[in-house]
Amino acid sequence: MKGHVAMHDAQRLIDLGGGTTRRILAYNDELMSVEVAFETGSVGAVHTHPHTQLSYVLSGRFDYTVDGETAHLGPGDSIVVPSGLPHGTVCVEKGVLLDVFNPKRDDFLK
Repeated sequence: MKGHVAMHDAQRLIDLGGGTTRRILAYNDELMSVEVAFETGSVGAVHTHPHTQLSYVLSGRFDYTVDGETAHLGPGDSIVVPSGLPHGTVCVEKGVLLDVFNPKRDDFLK
């Protein structure tokens, strides 16, 4: 196989505290997929990073804020966050986001 395969159950689950967990999935230098699970009321604090990010709602409901504007997202919805913009989320109903980053998040691999 010429690609990086990530078997879900073999990937380490990282407890971020506050009812949030992260599981790094497949990645290469240009692209990374990450599963982030939230309990109801959990907060992904507003932050910035130089990566372009796409978040896809696998389950649950989220109030997702990008640069001061909030979108109410549910299963099947997605949002792109351009590089450098402040963004964060509040989990309204327990759920999971699939986040995709370009380039990969080296800080997540440390």
